[in-house]
Amino acid sequence: METLKRSAITLAIMCLALSFPFRSFSQDYTALQTAFKNSYAWENKAEYSKAVEEIKKVYDENSYELNLRLGWLTYESGLFTESLAYYQKAIALMPYAVEPKFGYVYPAAALGNWDKVMTQYVDILKIDPNNTLANYRLGSIYYGKENYNEAFKFFEKVANLYPFDYDNMLMFAWANYKLGKLREAKVLFGKVLLMKPEDSSALEGLSLIK
Repeated sequence: METLKRSAITLAIMCLALSFPFRSFSQDYTALQTAFKNSYAWENKAEYSKAVEEIKKVYDENSYELNLRLGWLTYESGLFTESLAYYQKAIALMPYAVEPKFGYVYPAAALGNWDKVMTQYVDILKIDPNNTLANYRLGSIYYGKENYNEAFKFFEKVANLYPFDYDNMLMFAWANYKLGKLREAKVLFGKVLLMKPEDSSALEGLSLIK
């Protein structure tokens, strides 16, 4: 019976390994490595169109890695709509990965499509609720929209995870101030000054609290 159980577990692991999306590597692996190496060299010279060309020589639409790389390079080339398409393909290939979602927000933000940006951050938090970068950026977007109640929730989450983070603590202090929580805001602005003495934004906040 134990032998049968071990065989079943082994079979399940093998099936999982075979299903993992290393789809594109039926290609010549040496050619892929060369394409990536050359693309990095061109990128370092800010020759983004040439870097794109190197990857397109070996492009396979079923490759997560190639779509992710092209998403970044076309973004750096200023081809924001094309970049979105590549990142979307990467997301479709690995829906539980957060890196293509973070990549997607760059061209989406460049195009001013903040709804798409927020959707990606929400999707990231569905996968990783404690992702501090997604929480902080969503809080910042809501703060910019003057939706201070929503901003507060995201900044509070990060503050609980990283109580001595300067950027988040400053925004959390301002969110408290905007919501009329002056005592809390005063304490938080004071903490900001522990991290960055003479911080102009924290000092401004304190000057507004009577």
